[in-house]
Amino acid sequence: MKNDLHAQLKALREERNLSLDELSLKTRIGVAKLQAYESGAEVPSNQTILILSNALEVPASNLVDGLGSK
Repeated sequence: MKNDLHAQLKALREERNLSLDELSLKTRIGVAKLQAYESGAEVPSNQTILILSNALEVPASNLVDGLGSK
């Protein structure tokens, strides 16, 4: 499935007991933008995926698994 990133992002954030506000502080990405990523309304850039993966302490591949996979 091509749209797994938003679900994976939310699941990882919740597993770490992080609120959107806390993740926003860690990443310097606005809460509204994070909400758009988690809802699937927007897709983060590769650079943003790296920032998110660092903040969530997971490899970037954990976020992008399923995106464009063949």
